[in-house]
Amino acid sequence: MCKMLRKPTHPGEIIREEYMKALKLTVTSLAASLGISRKTLSTIINERAGVTPDMALRLSRAFSTTPGLWLNMQKGYDLWVAEHEHTDWRNVKPVYVPEPAAGEAQA
Repeated sequence: MCKMLRKPTHPGEIIREEYMKALKLTVTSLAASLGISRKTLSTIINERAGVTPDMALRLSRAFSTTPGLWLNMQKGYDLWVAEHEHTDWRNVKPVYVPEPAAGEAQA
């Protein structure tokens, strides 16, 4: 598996560029269609907040996509940021987990 070198696109950018601009939607009109506040939508499209499972369901209904599309996009973005912009995780030491003996039940 090869590592992605560039930061993945935030789902908010996809909403803003591929849907709002292409369909000439305003923040007000899209927020109303999604049943959310303008502020909530604004924080997502300005990449200050991520797509939650509830938002993924709303977006999938509005744009005839799947919730998984939005959640996978958010997951990929979040993991890339965690790996490349945060370093504390590198200090974690592996925990030894012994292999179960032959015939022993696993928990």
